[in-house]
Amino acid sequence: MHYFRLLKSFVIVAALSLATVQAYADKPAVIRIGVAQQGGGDPPTFGGSPAATVQLQQSLEKEFAADGIKVQWLFFKGAGPAVNEATADNSLDFAFQGDLPSVLARANGLKTHLLLASGVRSGIKVAVPADSDVRSIKDLKGKRVSLFRGTNLQLVADNSLAANQLSERDLRVINLDTASSLAALASKGIDAAVNDYHVYKLRDQGLAKVVYESQNDGPQFTRQAHLLVVDEFDRAHPDIVQRVVNVFVKGAQWSSDEENRDQLFKLWAKSGVPYSSWQAEYANQRLKDRNSPLVDPFIVARYKAVAADALKLKLIRQPVEVDNWFETKYLDNALREQKLDHYWTRYDAAGKPIG
Repeated sequence: MHYFRLLKSFVIVAALSLATVQAYADKPAVIRIGVAQQGGGDPPTFGGSPAATVQLQQSLEKEFAADGIKVQWLFFKGAGPAVNEATADNSLDFAFQGDLPSVLARANGLKTHLLLASGVRSGIKVAVPADSDVRSIKDLKGKRVSLFRGTNLQLVADNSLAANQLSERDLRVINLDTASSLAALASKGIDAAVNDYHVYKLRDQGLAKVVYESQNDGPQFTRQAHLLVVDEFDRAHPDIVQRVVNVFVKGAQWSSDEENRDQLFKLWAKSGVPYSSWQAEYANQRLKDRNSPLVDPFIVARYKAVAADALKLKLIRQPVEVDNWFETKYLDNALREQKLDHYWTRYDAAGKPIG
């Protein structure tokens, strides 16, 4: 009798263990997020977007700690193109990157969906040595200019040049990543650099001056970034995707609150980009306008424009369909559950507020 009770206990324990193993088998051991930036510090961090806030505050790590799921942030010096390679190699589940690289990836058959915006309406900067006689973008003709091709800097630069009756062919373009571009500019190895907020540090050190900022020409001269998910991961773990989006929306709300402006810039400064650079980058701009996660008509229109421009410039060989690329159900759920449906302003295709 004692033998059968003992055997029954073993069976129950085994069944419970099997159920536990099965439950964890349905969860990923790790969530891998690619970041289209080199990252600074040890461990690497970045700034300038709600995605950076989420990483710096370790919000995802806290969300999944009880599940035993690790979160791995993978940084790429090669930016968007390198993220695309990692995605193609099945090395990533999610990615934070800019508009043009993701369009190039879609044109080459990578199966992803865009979940939400993260870091939008950001301009490009044209910086030159402090003693340069270059005064505007029109003065770049024939000059040695660095440009990180394949990133979301490229098309905005091309459109800004076109608006000034120039093209890349009128310049002596040198393809350099962010760090190499800054070093070349500081040493006067180039005449100008097309870059982002990183140039403010050189300006403040007296090594460069900024002669052009594209966002001043209108929202059509800005670049967008987003969080995307690999389709295979989405199909296997929709509940995990929802929780990731929930965390990103919370990060976007915190990053959009003007009461947090000082804390936000101090947090992002941990990436190695000074507090003063973030002040300059966000001068005269609302945090809500830059850190909104919304996929509104403006965002959709910008991605359509990027796809059209990429085709026109022969960066891709066939048209890219955009409308069905956005998967907003997770974002809609998060906004509704967090009562943020009307927190951010929606913009129309021309960049004007709706309603």
